[in-house]
Amino acid sequence: MNRIRVMRGGRTLAGAQGEGGASLLYRAAYEPGDEIVFESDSRHALVQVDQQVAPARVYLPEGGFAYRPPLAGDGLSVYPPGAFQGEAHLLWLRPDEGNEYRNLALNPADQRGDVSAYPHATANVETRGESAFAARNVIDGVRIACGHGEWPYGSWGIGTRTDAALTLDFGREVEIDRLVLFLRADFPHDAYWVRATATLSDGFSITFPLQGRDGPQEVTLGAHRVRTLTLHDLVKCDMPSAFPALRQIEVYGRDVEKA
Repeated sequence: MNRIRVMRGGRTLAGAQGEGGASLLYRAAYEPGDEIVFESDSRHALVQVDQQVAPARVYLPEGGFAYRPPLAGDGLSVYPPGAFQGEAHLLWLRPDEGNEYRNLALNPADQRGDVSAYPHATANVETRGESAFAARNVIDGVRIACGHGEWPYGSWGIGTRTDAALTLDFGREVEIDRLVLFLRADFPHDAYWVRATATLSDGFSITFPLQGRDGPQEVTLGAHRVRTLTLHDLVKCDMPSAFPALRQIEVYGRDVEKA
């Protein structure tokens, strides 16, 4: 069974369920504290948290998750115009049975804080604690990198920290072989990293060069079965700008348990 519920203070305001999937048109405005609860008998699911946000393929180790819709201000700034606003919200959920070679990092439904849906991105620093520079931005699927700040230019900003690190948690074991990075490229406002290191949960580590350009930069990893990947030891170029940042991280492979 697949279920969607819009919750407020422990009360169900609207809901839908179905064997093959569930769809819900919620006809009301969200209020602070509201949650959208997605539940599925399948640990692998496809979800849409808003019609303005791209669908996400998520892994649900607990069989579901609660999504907290951002309503205004800073939290809403990294979503497309109209997202979560108004009085018509189209939500859906269905099992995900595919296991093609793909970007396993992609999750437009990722949220800051504790989660029960994966993949999930976290970091030891986010510039000024602002949503525009949160770790979750680098797995939202948006590659445009020639600006900074509000949507579509959300990025991971490191607040000039020299020990900045970002961790991608897949929530389960996956098999990966390739990493692709898109640095933020709002030059000359931005600087960039000339070198970085990726460490996998199986103990493998690789250091690789980076260039100050707009576009994909690929790193071949070889085949690894992992749960997490951490990007760290980021070395800045000698430009005067103090603002290197990451726009997108992509990690390619397949689920192990579906293989």
